[in-house]
Formats: sequence, C-alpha cells, structure tokens
Amino acid sequence: MAAIAIVIVSHSKQLALGVRELAAQMVQGQVPIAVAAGIEDSENPLGTDPIQVYEAIASVFSDDGVLVLMDLGSALLSAEMAIEFLPEAQQQKVYLCEAPLVEGAIAAVVAAAAGRDIHQVMVEARGALLAKATQLGVVSKPLSVVSAITTNIESPTREIRLIVSNRLGLHARPAAQFVATAARFQSQILVRNLTRNTELVRGDSINQVTTLGVRQGHELLITATGSDADEALAALQGLFANNFGEDNVALNSPPAHHEVTPTTSGELSGIAASPGVAIAPVVRYQPTHIAITEYHVNDPDAEWQRLQAAINTARQEIQAVFSQASLQIGDAEAAIFDAQLLFLEDPVLLEAAHQRILDNHINAEAAWQTVVDEVATSYRALEDSYLQERVDDVVDVGRRVLRLLAGNAAANLHLESPAILVTTDLTPSDTAGLDPTKVLGICTTSGSATSHSAIIARTLGIPAVLGVDAQVLHLADGTLMALDGESGRAWVEPESDILDLLAAKQSAWQTAQQEARATAHQPAITRDGRQVSVFANIGSINDVQVAVASGAEGVGLLRTEFLYLDRTSAPTEEEQLLVYQAIAQVLDNRPLIIRTLDVGGDKPLPYIKVGLPEANPFLGWRGIRFCLDRPELFKTQLRAILRASVGHQIKIMLPMIATVTEVRAAKVILGEVQTELNQAGIAFDAAIKVGIMVEVPSAVAIADRLAAEVDFFSIGTNDLSQYVMASDRTNPNVANLVDALHPAVLRMVQQTVQAAHAAGISVGLCGELAADTLATPILLGLGLDELSVNPQSIPGVKQAIARLSIVESEAIAASALQQDSAQHVRELISASITPPA
Repeated sequence: MAAIAIVIVSHSKQLALGVRELAAQMVQGQVPIAVAAGIEDSENPLGTDPIQVYEAIASVFSDDGVLVLMDLGSALLSAEMAIEFLPEAQQQKVYLCEAPLVEGAIAAVVAAAAGRDIHQVMVEARGALLAKATQLGVVSKPLSVVSAITTNIESPTREIRLIVSNRLGLHARPAAQFVATAARFQSQILVRNLTRNTELVRGDSINQVTTLGVRQGHELLITATGSDADEALAALQGLFANNFGEDNVALNSPPAHHEVTPTTSGELSGIAASPGVAIAPVVRYQPTHIAITEYHVNDPDAEWQRLQAAINTARQEIQAVFSQASLQIGDAEAAIFDAQLLFLEDPVLLEAAHQRILDNHINAEAAWQTVVDEVATSYRALEDSYLQERVDDVVDVGRRVLRLLAGNAAANLHLESPAILVTTDLTPSDTAGLDPTKVLGICTTSGSATSHSAIIARTLGIPAVLGVDAQVLHLADGTLMALDGESGRAWVEPESDILDLLAAKQSAWQTAQQEARATAHQPAITRDGRQVSVFANIGSINDVQVAVASGAEGVGLLRTEFLYLDRTSAPTEEEQLLVYQAIAQVLDNRPLIIRTLDVGGDKPLPYIKVGLPEANPFLGWRGIRFCLDRPELFKTQLRAILRASVGHQIKIMLPMIATVTEVRAAKVILGEVQTELNQAGIAFDAAIKVGIMVEVPSAVAIADRLAAEVDFFSIGTNDLSQYVMASDRTNPNVANLVDALHPAVLRMVQQTVQAAHAAGISVGLCGELAADTLATPILLGLGLDELSVNPQSIPGVKQAIARLSIVESEAIAASALQQDSAQHVRELISASITPPA
C-alpha cells in the first residue's frame, strides 16, 4: 500500500485543522496529514510561512510522494519556496495540487488509504473540484466492463474448490470480507458457485459475489491468474477456514413471514418484526420519489465526473451513518453499512455506469438508475429468500446517490413528538437514524422480519409490524394506532378493551426492559456469589459517556493514542490534563485505568523520526520501548495523569512490557516526575497504582517476577494471541491462527492469573475475548477478577456472568485447556452451557 502523505497549507490555522480532522476521520488516521497554517502574530494571525510549510512537508515526507493542497495567493508562493529548502532528491517527490482544500483533502486521503499512487491521488483530488460544479479535472481511462473477462497467458491460473460452512453463506459481511481480500492482490480473482452452476464472476465485485447465491454447504470454484495467485488463494482459503469469523448459532429472530389478512374492528395483521407494544398517534412518511429522465449529454466525461462526485459524497454520508450506528446499535449490526460502502466501490457497477455514459452519451442519473435496477433485479431473481432481501441495501445506496445527483436534501425523519411511523418501507439507513424516544413504533406495508431494517429496529428496541394492508397509508396524521410487535398485529383507533389489554402488556414489557437496564447497572455476580468487575474499554470522551450509560463499573482501558494521532506535534501537558480530568469527572469516582502511550512500530507518529522502516513493526519499536526512548514525551504524559489523579481513582498501566528492567525503568521516570511535582507544590495521588499489560509471551513466562513490581495485571489477548501463535492478525494468510480461544493462549491466561493471585494482585482482561460471551465461562473459570469490554457489550457480559456458577465455569475451563484447537473449545462450551429459557 502506498504511503502517500498530505500537507494542508492555509492562511487560517483553524480552517486547516478543521479540514485535517475531517479528512483524518474519513480514513481513521491511516494517512499522515500535516498542517502549515497561520503565522505567529496575535493581532493578525492570517498568513503563511515558507519555513512552516517546509517543516510540515519534512515531518511527513514519504518516498511514495507528498501532496500539498493550498489556498490561493501567498499559500502557493510559500509552498513553492518551501520545496526549494528540501534536498533535490526530495523535491521530485513533492507535488503541489490546485484542488480545493476540503473536497480535495477528503478525496486525496481516501485514495491514499486505498493504496493509489501519487498520480492517482492527484487525479482524485482534482476530480473533487467537480463537486463544486467547476466541471474541470483529469478523466481516467474507462475500465473494461465485466463481460470482457481476460486472462494473462503469461501467468498460470490456479484454482481451489471450497465448501461454505457459514450458516447464512456469503451474505453481506462475509461477501465484503471476500471482496476486500481479493482486492488486495494483483491477480485476477474469479469465482463460480458449482452447486448452482453459475458463470464465473469477478471476485472484487461485491454484487457479483453476493448474487452467486452462496449458501451453507455450497461448493465454490475460485480461480486466480497472476504473479501472486497462490498467495491470493491461500488468503481466501483462510477466510473460509476461519468461518469468516462467524459462529453457526441459530438466528434469534421472529418468523420470516406469515399471511397478511385484514380483520374486523380496525385490526390489521402483519409480520411480527420487533417485539414490544406501542400506542400513539400516526405520522405518515412518504419517501421522496426522484423522477429520472434520460437525456443526451454533449460532454460524457463531465457527466461521469458528476456521478463520481455524488458517489464520493454518498460514501462520506454512509461512513457517518456507520460511525453513529456503531455507537447506537453496536459494531455487529453497524457492519451492515460496510457492505453498502463496498457497493459504491464495486468495479463492475462503476464500469457499467461509466460505459453507459460514454457509449450512449446519457446523463448520470439515467445511467446510474439503470445499472442499480439491473443489480436489484439479479438479487430478486435469486431462489434464496435471505439474499433476495439484500435488495433493500442496493436500493438504499442507489437512492442516496440519485438524491445527491438531483440536489435534494436528505429525508427528515426527526419527529417533533412521540408517534408511530407509518410508511411503505424503511431503508436500513432510515431506520438507523430513528430516535427511539420519538419513534415509538413502526408500521409498514412491506418488509420482512429478517431484513436489515427489522434487525436494526430490534436492536433499537422499537416495536415493528411489517407487511400490513396498504389501507394504513391513507390514515390521517394524528390517528390513534396501537401495535403489538410480538404478535404482528396493529389496531386503528382501537376500542377501550383492546387498549386496556395492550396497555397492560406494554406496561409489563416496559417493566422487563427497565429491569434489563437496571441489571446492567447492578454488579455482575455469579449464581454462587462471586462478583466479577465489568469495566469498559474507551478511546475518547464520548466513549466514557456511553460506557457509564451502559452500566460500566469503571474504565479498564483508556487508549490515550487518540490524543497523539492526526496532529503535527505531541499534545501538551495541559491538553492531556483537561481530557483525563473530564473523563474522570464523568466516571464519578469509578476506577479509571489510563494506558500510557502505545504507539511506534505499526502505529507511528508523524512528528517522531523513526529512522529506517521496520521490517517487523509488531516486533519493533512500540509501546513502553518507545516511551523509554522518549523520556520527555513520557514525562509529559505522566505529569498530566498524576495531576488528574487528585480526588479520582486513576491508575497507570504500562503497555508492551517484556522485561522486569522495562518496568523498573518506567518506575524510575515516574518517581522523577513525582519528585518534580512535589518540589513544585503540585498535588497528586501519592499512592497511585501502577500496572502492566500482559501481551507478550515473555511477560507470561516471568509473570511471578513482574507481579512483585506492580499493583495489577491486565491481559491483552489481541496482541498476546498473535505473539503466542506467531501469526500477524492483519495477514489473511495466517489470521485464522490468531484465535484467543486456542488452548495455547488460554494456558497463557491461566499462568498469568495464577502468578498474579499468588502475589496478591488483581488481574483483568481487556482484549476482544472479554466481550465474547461464549468465552465467559472459561474466563470466570480461570479466575479473572475483571473483564473490560466495549461499552455496548457490558449488559450482555453481565447477564452471562449472572447465569453461571464458578464451579461449573472451573470445570469448563479445565476441560478447555486440554483441547487441541479453538474450534474444539467452542464446541465444548456450546455443549456445556444450556441457553436460558
């Protein structure tokens, strides 16, 4: 992947920082972005400084190229002058680009994150200008459409045959993983469903892969032609071997369909899609119909750029929906929108639209609508009902792009007062944006219980009845309606006896919901009386608010990297102090474990010189090694943490500890900071506890020695798993080996817990394994004192703990340690635990 860097030059520092923040969010910090903006003049801070531009370029310089985006006037002059300060060899790698700051920066970082070279990144940045209707830019050569599948006779073709074990086959998420993996290789990947005798289709097309209709038990033929064919097939085979990271537990959803029959007394029968009772006035929602008229265009290249601009904006909107949905409904359900993003990047779809515009000289709206309709039709033609329903996502994305092309505003589903929403159907993105305090129920004339919209409604806790008679679309706003999402019935202006029955059921349902929420705020205690602390892993101030609302008993891991990334210099002591104090304030005296800076190696800071690139960054200069080599950076963070500790339960946790020497060296620096604060008369918690992350096998081997040096352990199973199994979890060829439930990893956890308890210190676990309720009995059985998970997982983990006893958990753990694979451990747990009634 290309390591392109971006530099933003502006007269206004505030403007430049805002653009950088927006661009960085688009790619989650994957692309280095530096800012050179404003001048050091308090009375007139607007301006540009060539030296500042030079320093910004130097701080992120890459041999793959640096793209500089500028204001007009002196910004251009400053940038040109700054390049002259660089060595001649570096000057050839810096490119000044006339693209607009905001759109250009966003387009450039997205292209850079996708691994495009510097020239392709410049094309994307320049093309973004067309979103402002300038109709200028560089037009890339059209790609051939899928019908022209070619093979390279100079490269042999390899093939494999695989049986699909996923319960739902290659549905949206596994298909997305397949496509993302296939796209990483140079070889051309083709795939065919042998069970259904389909044609070969391109493996880098989300729609073509999904519409193969691949279900559990189907046999696929996958071919690869190119220099890295063997590697590509091995990576894809790894996805299948790991079951695409999914289990095969049966779906917990209402029946998919039953007959819709109108009844008497204003009662309507439909599909039970989301449980609960709602009684409220009706508000009708009619999606805006976008009329598409096909017309001739004289400049098809400009029309293609107009479509690309709309697609880029749609991508940004969906990414925003995904971010919000992750917080509101959790990562698993929010992953629905990952598939929508892949739809927008589908080369088959884009090539088809491009070709229609160029060949037929038609407008973007007509070309886009045609290809979207063709894809939707291919989904509807599938025999499998589950895959047929994925057409909702295709239509959702298609409408979004058409809306942007037409210049229409987004749909307004923000109700002023509580109501039941009545409509023909809701798209997944419509549903994800609903406010459950205002939308008390959903009643539609189409849809199914297994649609993505229904899944999201259940996650949001909004009762829903789908597929009722179309007469409800003629109801006047304000008409009283009642619906029962459990039985799939709705009533228009219900009689008093119906209202009484439903009100009683609603009250019982609300009481059950309140008890569930209250349980999340209760201690997690096993059936035989053992209490286990359930904390939250967070990475921002917003996260801590969600954590407390979800029932977190404290923060077991505050990742402080968010303070250091996406900026051109390290955060000051005061900046850090304010953040730590704000988080501690929200926690209201609950424990707060702050992990010191864990960057370097695979997570470099653009303003820290690291010398030559590391061949093995996961085995390199990272975590505590980095901080000990940068004592001033380390001291600044320790000072901020100590100052924030006054009146709060703050603890310090050191990452990536591999030796006793590292712990002692860190404690010496901590002691120096404490002495300096004492001398300055600055208050701090003198008894602050210090712990370490146990995520390196050497730390497990000497856990008894390390336990004598610190106050607590926290096991990071994400890194520990890959180090124990000698497998990079980001490498699809071996990622299937990185499984925290492998007995080798579980034995490491056991050894760590035993050493900690022998020394009289507590031990927690903050890796992803802690949030896996399938693993809860093993973690309890191994004796962990604390589990720290993402905020959304807290209620589920607490419920899982409450259903278990320590005695049965210890028996399961003991047996798990004797298994020979992670798969056998999972089978053992499934056979040992009886699901709640």
